Amino acid sequence: MSTEQRATVDAILRQAAFPVGSSVDEQRRLFRETASAQPLPGDVTVTTADLGGIRTAEITIDGIEPRHVVLYFHGGVYVISDAVLAAGLASEVGRRMSAKVISVDYRLAPEHPYPAAIDDALAAYGALLDSGIAASDIAFAGESAGGGLAIATMVNARDHGLDLPAAAYVMSPYVDLTLAGTSMETKGDADPLLSRELLEPRVADYVQGQDAALGLISPIFADLSGLPPLIIQAGSNEVLLDDAVRLAQQAAAADVEVTLEVIPGVPHVFQGFAAMLDEGAAALDRAGRLVSAHLAAAGRVTA
Repeated sequence: MSTEQRATVDAILRQAAFPVGSSVDEQRRLFRETASAQPLPGDVTVTTADLGGIRTAEITIDGIEPRHVVLYFHGGVYVISDAVLAAGLASEVGRRMSAKVISVDYRLAPEHPYPAAIDDALAAYGALLDSGIAASDIAFAGESAGGGLAIATMVNARDHGLDLPAAAYVMSPYVDLTLAGTSMETKGDADPLLSRELLEPRVADYVQGQDAALGLISPIFADLSGLPPLIIQAGSNEVLLDDAVRLAQQAAAADVEVTLEVIPGVPHVFQGFAAMLDEGAAALDRAGRLVSAHLAAAGRVTA
């Protein structure tokens, strides 16, 4: 793997990082400018849709006959981004799983604080099941806050008696909004993108007086028993590294099958740079094979 590639991505992220103290509106504007500058691959089609009253973006890839559905949750610390802006990375996930991707456009804080995102995610999943798609043909995926939302939605679905998806793939999951992970400090200099100073105001926007340790806000503290297999990936150069490591530990302690990969020298959601970072493409490839195997196994069980 190329040291030069990692240095290039690090430089790009440091240049794009939000200024400490910047407002939600400013961060949204900066993120949209950065994300919109990255064109989608020519074989990717994005169509806005609706699922259970929740706006979505349906993402398909030319030449791939979808065998499964990936319900995708975008990142953005619950206040930034949307389902369409996430289509680039979401399409790369779908490509590797031969799946149609439905990216959920859940409501954002501070206009819509917790539990709006949780409610929207569960409503979208329930509507997908009601449409006749079997849970065994569905995988969840998400990055950063979307990874946390994927975990919380499975906990919420389990507690509401819904069948759970075949597997979940989470990239650099943001699962502890109390920001208690030791990597919040130990990886501060290595992380080109995130810091405690940037995250704390956005936590306040989302929780708005609720306890950040609630299991559906910070699923690191939730009962994870009964969840389907988890594939968790993180970079060693990110302040949320401990979120991924502790999530894997909690899942294993709850007898959940879990695969944890920590990739050295790469940043938060490094898979988003798969076109220029060998580690990103390889991580997506590995996750695609694992999730596809779980989908195939779940299909055999329910057949």
